[in-house]
Amino acid sequence: MKVLGCDLGGTHTRVLLADCRDGRCAPCDEHFYDSGAFDGLTPILQDFMARRSVAGDPPHAACIAVAGPVTSTASGGQRAKVTNLPWELDTGQLADAAGIATVNLINDFEAIGYGIGALAADDRVTLQEGDPQPGYPRAVIGAGTGLGQAIVLSADDGERVLATEGGHADFAPTDELQIDLLRYVRDERGRVSYEALLSGSGLVRIFRFLCAHYGREPTADLAAAMAGGDAAAAVSHHGLQRLDPIADQALDLFVAIYGAQAGNLGLTCMARGGVYVAGGIAPKILERMRSAPFLARFRDKGKMTALMHQLPVHVITDTRIGLHGAVRRAAQLGEPERR
Repeated sequence: MKVLGCDLGGTHTRVLLADCRDGRCAPCDEHFYDSGAFDGLTPILQDFMARRSVAGDPPHAACIAVAGPVTSTASGGQRAKVTNLPWELDTGQLADAAGIATVNLINDFEAIGYGIGALAADDRVTLQEGDPQPGYPRAVIGAGTGLGQAIVLSADDGERVLATEGGHADFAPTDELQIDLLRYVRDERGRVSYEALLSGSGLVRIFRFLCAHYGREPTADLAAAMAGGDAAAAVSHHGLQRLDPIADQALDLFVAIYGAQAGNLGLTCMARGGVYVAGGIAPKILERMRSAPFLARFRDKGKMTALMHQLPVHVITDTRIGLHGAVRRAAQLGEPERR
């Protein structure tokens, strides 16, 4: 059964055609597109469908992972507005334009959840082996532009993934320094969510708090790097290389809060199947995720501390997991259609 997966991003859109049999999907053709060069997803799908490997053999189903809210329509279809592009998607229009019977839209972290089952051993780094239990939920959390979270459940006909907006839950400080951080960010923006701290902009916010807290200024090199480019990347680099003491501490504080919220999610859904850390930031700071207090904060849950030691914790290093997840979800949707 041929299926199509698409990972729609603000910079690049990846499209993958795969042949799926007995729960396994083998890639047939894959293409990357510059999202900004197109005025919507329709011309991208039409271009891909015209490729020699696809033409004449349309896929049974397609699944599109999109960073943005997905809503149902009165006709039974779906719509989505892409967060970082002026695109609006409609499954009915996409199906007609691409000649695909079934088109489904899912949240980008929902796609990551479906992709977990396809991870190879070298696509993840284990921070805690734990005691994995089959049939229990798995949790996905990932900081990047924002903070995504999802829960993966086992079902008789395969996995089911529940996308959540748990990244917008209230931030709960765990020590005096974090209480001061809460006050600082609350004075700046009002309500403080975990996403306000666990994101690229959140790392910069933590750095600026520490500068104010200790009455310090960034080193000249860091100040220039922050002013001239990606401020979060600059703080991360100077922290990882220990070139700036405040950036160094900011990275540790970021990782500590990350561990606490990952633990909150794992505890909430009893993720005995594992907690998977995804997103664009974790693989880049993997060294600090291993050595800083990520696991200490993850495990520090009072009476539930012993339980937290039993939850496996992995960092996903496969940057294409959302694409693979979209393909696996398309295969689930295409099976009834094929029958």
